[in-house]
Amino acid sequence: MLLLGPEDTKNHLAFPALIDALRTMFASGCEMPLRHHHNMEVPGEPDATLLLMPAWQPGKYFGVKLASVFPGNSTRNMPAISASYVLSNGTTGETLALIDGGELTARRTAAASALAADYLARKNARHLVMVGTGRLSLNLIEAHAAVRALEKVTVWGRSKDKADKIAAAAADRLGIQCEVSEDLPEACATADIVSVATLSETPVVSGDWLPNGCHLDLVGAFKPSMRESDDAAILKSSLFADTREGAMTEGGDFAIPLREGILTPVSILADLYDLCRGHHKGRRDDSEITLFKSVGAALEDLAGAILAYETAKASI
Repeated sequence: MLLLGPEDTKNHLAFPALIDALRTMFASGCEMPLRHHHNMEVPGEPDATLLLMPAWQPGKYFGVKLASVFPGNSTRNMPAISASYVLSNGTTGETLALIDGGELTARRTAAASALAADYLARKNARHLVMVGTGRLSLNLIEAHAAVRALEKVTVWGRSKDKADKIAAAAADRLGIQCEVSEDLPEACATADIVSVATLSETPVVSGDWLPNGCHLDLVGAFKPSMRESDDAAILKSSLFADTREGAMTEGGDFAIPLREGILTPVSILADLYDLCRGHHKGRRDDSEITLFKSVGAALEDLAGAILAYETAKASI
């Protein structure tokens, strides 16, 4: 059995290869039961979340991720997300690898957003606004840079110190202009892509700030009570998701306006299955505002775990 720690997992999940692996998996599909989703009380802090996510390709591979989200870790300078992934042989049941689930989750989540942006962002998109300064932010910047020739990144966060660190790291890795903004509406006004990864319970980005041709990538708000975009963003955008069912029930950006009658299921034009299978072409023109809601799917974990395992095995 291979043991892949955080650094090994990262090294075996280069974004171009991971984006391609997700594209292939969404096109071919796999068996993916609904995830188990449980709230866990943490005395004196926000509730934590426990997720169990199984998926398999009959006769090939199967795997399960055990993940937890502890929002209170922000006060301890610890990652909110912890996870482990077990990958096994789909014919014999043999355990093949134990993979760091936190790194797998961060990278496959960012890769899914970049995959969506490859269909939904303008081909000439050059300016990315990154909203949020958690673990996902730098991954999202790097992943989007793998599908679009970014020339400028603007980082906004509630902590300017954290935003400064993310901007500096992104500039070092990508070699492009990276800056920090304390005025989010102003930053969004010139954005080609706005990527949002927060644990906010209330909207942080308004549709009124989005220019024509912008692509809005919503990655946080993974519970029905959480939301990163307002009604204006929903109403003025063409709507897409990683998986229709997950986005409508698990993420508040769609679930709340659905409950309130502002949004109907038919308003969600396509998910990554449709896009990767050519059932929907994605962006229609350069003036369209597109919105992608990600809640994560076990399919993405399985695709990433298989890539990490096969890449690691080939390097031995």
